[in-house]
Amino acid sequence: MKKILITGAYGLLGNALYRHLASQPEKYEVFGLDKRRGPSERTPPNSPIRIPDERFHLADIRKLNLVRKAVKGRDIVIHLAAEPRLEAPWTSIFSNNILGAYHVFKAAKEAGVKRIIFASSIAVVMGYQSAEPYNAIAEVRFRDVPQGFPLITHRSSPRPIQFYGKSKLWGETLGRFYAKRGGASCLCLRIGAVNADDHPKRQNNRWTAVWCSLRDFLQLAERCVDADEKLRFDIFYAVSKNRRCWVDLDHARRSLVYEPLDCAEDFLEN
Repeated sequence: MKKILITGAYGLLGNALYRHLASQPEKYEVFGLDKRRGPSERTPPNSPIRIPDERFHLADIRKLNLVRKAVKGRDIVIHLAAEPRLEAPWTSIFSNNILGAYHVFKAAKEAGVKRIIFASSIAVVMGYQSAEPYNAIAEVRFRDVPQGFPLITHRSSPRPIQFYGKSKLWGETLGRFYAKRGGASCLCLRIGAVNADDHPKRQNNRWTAVWCSLRDFLQLAERCVDADEKLRFDIFYAVSKNRRCWVDLDHARRSLVYEPLDCAEDFLEN
């Protein structure tokens, strides 16, 4: 049985993932960490599952000593806690997404955690939407999108355009650093556009092509939990199989047997 700690366990994705993994007690022993005991502002008020006190750590990732206590004895850490706002001020980005991420990685290494699954973001490559044909997709000029245009892969150069995206790129770099130096395996998920309604119509056109349903996110996250220990570092796009998707999903299909089930256009046409 794998002992798993989810940071940000009362957030939109964290609470959904806690529910999903905890429903399989024969496979996973799941713990949660959050700086609050209730749902975040992004989480639907009637949906959160309450985490039992004996499985919950009330801790702020900005405090290393508290993170150390939470990761002790865990096999896997799924690091979802972060400042989620794209236009958040630098002070919040730094304290949560940079300093907080450093504390999680450092504590995990000290505790002998075997794998960290890091919640990165599609924001790491959103700069591509300033160039064609990705800009045409964002502006719904589909006639200007050629067949067989190159998808953005895990090997494409990053192009973040806000401090938020840059902080997520820094977290990926930190994960690579620890993985290459004999620390925990690190798998990074560049998570697409998610929302509490779990429906792409709540996104604007710029985000529809990279929408990710909750069940597709949950599938990919669990694939990372169960991935071969020999997989030391990698990056995957957590995006549904949208028809206008401009990032590569085949790498996750080959490496993790990820098969997204949802498509943004199916929701929008019904």
